[in-house]
Amino acid sequence: MIRALALLLALALPAAAQEVIVAGMSQNRVSITADFDGSEILIYGAVKRDAPAPEGGPLEVIVTVEGPSTPVAVRRKDRVAGIWVNNASVRVDSAPSFYAVATTGPLKHILSDVENLRYGITIERVIRAIGIADEADQAGEFVLALLRVRTNEGRYRVLEGKVELTEETLFRTDVVLPANLTEGEYKVRLFLLRDKRVIDSQERVIGVRKEGLERFVFNLSREQPLIYGLVSLVLAALAGWGASAAFRLIRV
Repeated sequence: MIRALALLLALALPAAAQEVIVAGMSQNRVSITADFDGSEILIYGAVKRDAPAPEGGPLEVIVTVEGPSTPVAVRRKDRVAGIWVNNASVRVDSAPSFYAVATTGPLKHILSDVENLRYGITIERVIRAIGIADEADQAGEFVLALLRVRTNEGRYRVLEGKVELTEETLFRTDVVLPANLTEGEYKVRLFLLRDKRVIDSQERVIGVRKEGLERFVFNLSREQPLIYGLVSLVLAALAGWGASAAFRLIRV
């Protein structure tokens, strides 16, 4: 009897709207050639619902683009006897070569610390620095230094307010990939949020690969290092000879 009443109550209540992401990208492959100077990726989508939008806080969108991760040695220079030398260093276990976070609003207003910890959305949560506290005093400062350096280089970006959301249904953002891209897979993650809580997420991949002459030189350096070294010496000698000849012509 109790189960029957519960079922009737459930049927009588209005169904909660399930909101999911339907997304796409302007391209899912980037080719690095000799004249490559960066690329711009359009990430767009819509919110699919099976019922009217629920009441509560406004819908928010976060988009992240993450490049291949590698270990990083972070060094601190100190002045010793008038000379700047490396005085201490730590090894960060894994840091993305590129990371961008685009949002519809300020992160602190749309994302809770619990959800950030669960999904690893901000740059600080993506960098994995396990066990560096034993390597140097104030090891956390080394992670902050890595963030600062890569932010200044344009490899880490926080783009608050750069996701356009129309009538809580359509969204889009543009993410510019720099010229100094690392080859590999770039992970694109999209998050829908309400009341600082993630209600749906989706993941895509952008393949970044060297092509043409860049690919040939890269493969040669890995597969035939001796030949690569000899070719580099010959090219350096030819470049030096050409510069010397041009200088002589200018003097004449």
